[in-house]
Amino acid sequence: MSGTLYIVGTPIGNLGDMSPRAVETLQKVDFIAAEDTRVSLKLLNHFEIKKPMVSYHEHNRAECGERILARLSAGENCAIVTDAGMPAISDPGEDLVRLCRTSGVTVCSVPGPSAVITAVALSGMDCSRFCFEGFLSADKSERRSRLNELKGEVRTMVFYEAPHKLMRTLRDMAAVLGGERQVSVAKELTKLHEQVMLMTLDEAVRHFEANEPRGEYVLVVAGAQKSEGEMTVEQAVELAASYVEEGLTASKAAARAAADSGFAKGQIYKLLVTE
Repeated sequence: MSGTLYIVGTPIGNLGDMSPRAVETLQKVDFIAAEDTRVSLKLLNHFEIKKPMVSYHEHNRAECGERILARLSAGENCAIVTDAGMPAISDPGEDLVRLCRTSGVTVCSVPGPSAVITAVALSGMDCSRFCFEGFLSADKSERRSRLNELKGEVRTMVFYEAPHKLMRTLRDMAAVLGGERQVSVAKELTKLHEQVMLMTLDEAVRHFEANEPRGEYVLVVAGAQKSEGEMTVEQAVELAASYVEEGLTASKAAARAAADSGFAKGQIYKLLVTE
C-alpha cells in the first residue's frame, strides 16, 4: 500500500503562525521534501523536529520527483514544504502533486499561511473577487504581452515579484495598465517590519526610484473600471459559449466574442474550454 504526500503550509514570516497540525504532520512523516533544506532546517530545529530531508526545487524536480514517488509507492509518507507559505503555489511542488495524483498516490493538504491571501486582505481593495497571476515573465515582450491581456481584467490582480525585477514590472504596469491604477505593495508580511503601501502605479515607480527595493514583494493591483453597459469577462465567455451552440468552433467563438467585448481572444478561449 502506498504512502501519503502531505502538502504542509509553513509560516511566511512569523513562526507563531505554524499550526499544531503542521507540526504534528512533520513529526510523523518518514521524510520531508524541502525547497531549500537549509531554510527548512531552521524551522524544524525551532520546533525540535528531527526528520530526514531531501532537496526538491525548480532545478531538480523531474529527477527528484521520481525518487520521491518511488518512496511513496513503497509505503513511506512524505511532507512537502516550501521556504514560506503553501507549497505548489508558484512553486515546483505543483509538479510533485500532479505526479502523485496521476500515479494514484494519496495527497493530503495541511493548510497554512499564504502571502497571496494575506496581501489581498491587507490591501483594502475589493476582495470579493480576485485573480492570482504569480510571477510575470522576465522577458520584457512576454511581460508586456501578458499585461496587455490583463488590461481589461476587472477583478483585483495579485502578483509576486523579486526585488531585482520590481522596477521593470512597475514601469511596465504603469505603461500598460495606466499610471493612475491603484496598487498595494506589500513586503515582510507577518514579520516585525511588515510594510504595506497603497499608491498609484506612477507613485510606486517614483517611490522605488528613490528607495532601492529589498525583499520579496506582493503586488495587489486594482482591476479595470467597468463602463456602464460594458461586458465582464464572464459575460464575454457566456457570449462565446452561445456562439459555440450556434455551431462555431471554440477558437472562432472566442475570436468573435473578443471582437464584441474587447477582451483578449486567448483569455476568453482559456475560460471557455475549461468550463
